[in-house]
Amino acid sequence: MAAWPTGLDAPPVRDDVLAPGAVIGILGGGQLGRMSALAAAALGYRCHIYCPERDSPAGQVTNLATVAAYEDEAALARFAAAVDVVTFEFENIPYETVRTLDDLVPLRPRAEVLRICQDRVLEKDFCNRLGIPTAPYAKVDSFDDLTRAVDDIGRPCVLKTARLGYDGKGQALIEADTDLEKAWRAMTGHAAAGLGILEGFVDFQLEISVIVARAADGTLGSYVPVENRHRDHILDRTLAPARIAPEVATRAEEIAGGLADGLALIGLLAVEMFVTEDGQVLVNELAPRPHNSGHWTIDACVTSQFEQFVRAVAGLPLGATVRHGDAEMQNLLGDEIARWPEIL
Repeated sequence: MAAWPTGLDAPPVRDDVLAPGAVIGILGGGQLGRMSALAAAALGYRCHIYCPERDSPAGQVTNLATVAAYEDEAALARFAAAVDVVTFEFENIPYETVRTLDDLVPLRPRAEVLRICQDRVLEKDFCNRLGIPTAPYAKVDSFDDLTRAVDDIGRPCVLKTARLGYDGKGQALIEADTDLEKAWRAMTGHAAAGLGILEGFVDFQLEISVIVARAADGTLGSYVPVENRHRDHILDRTLAPARIAPEVATRAEEIAGGLADGLALIGLLAVEMFVTEDGQVLVNELAPRPHNSGHWTIDACVTSQFEQFVRAVAGLPLGATVRHGDAEMQNLLGDEIARWPEIL
């Protein structure tokens, strides 16, 4: 394991382990929250879902739910009083929401981790401070910033929103003949206050991800790197394990573990990375929660990513991440769900 420079200050180590019957609060009601709640039930825990939507996927598998806006401080206070620990299943939660909860109830991972991981500029700044490489990038707050950044980084490059963008939303590829004003308008239509990031284009061999868990005592447990194939900027297939050289796989796992340690994480971290033609590993994005590229662990590992997530949040020892088979995950979106009989 590589030795990484110090990142965030570690929170005090607590020896409290949630007893069976304890309640885990989950911010967000999507599919990742649903599968986390099911894993928690198998370990004897109850989950309380907090999200603005009624009949959410996660809310369908538990009898404890708060349906309220993330900015509703009274509802957040009631939620905090009803749970023993809080976590989240996606990043697009207002930072002030988790800051409010961080003062009321144990939050795993803590608010500062979310603040870094929901902003592409802060995320890449953090990686580079740890000596972990990324594509070249520049913060872009105005059209003048964009023109200067394109001159510095060169074309092709990619303009993205700094926050809230996902699945290709709020992104514009800038090629040799791209009109910069048009690209700026495409990005600012999704950006908050026009804040963005310009990233150098990476001619990568493949995209991989590593999911790593970190317990409160610093114990790490990582899954093998997997290959992610996208269609229209959305994850389409995940192949486990990734078809990469052993030294590249080792490097990717070291990077993921170094980031989890640097963040003083308690929970789960998915690290998306590019592997270049010459074998370099560059970090693309971080997600401090279960990840779509980890669904394969349900069937192919001793401990699924969802059970591991619950174990870390609840203070239990981490489970074994041993892979007992190769696996492929196919992501079905919209009408593609009708293919399920054919796939089975």
